[in-house]
Amino acid sequence: MPSRYIPILIYAILAAAFPAVTLIIFKFIRPDSTSAGAKLKPYECGIPPESDARGRYSVRFYIVAILFVIFDVETIFLFPWAVQFNALGLYGLVTMFVFLGILIIGYIWLYKKGALEWV
Repeated sequence: MPSRYIPILIYAILAAAFPAVTLIIFKFIRPDSTSAGAKLKPYECGIPPESDARGRYSVRFYIVAILFVIFDVETIFLFPWAVQFNALGLYGLVTMFVFLGILIIGYIWLYKKGALEWV
């Protein structure tokens, strides 16, 4: 093994050993958690909880969240393109239209599948 990789190997060993040793040490020195029942209850500003805090959400909320992330990524790609529009020329314009076209086709497909309907 070449000697230039020895510092990387030492760094990798230390990077793996430090968290492991830290977890082992803190397992022995931490206080015992005897009041686990009170810690498992949700905290609502000092008021006793009235119902279960783990309510169920519709899957549609997750679909909308994913659509929002896709829209955010689209916006992130649009800003640098808009700044460098003159430098990119026709190639940049065509490339961005292809990118936007693919996203619009995806939105149309989602609309036809009913993913954007809330009823």
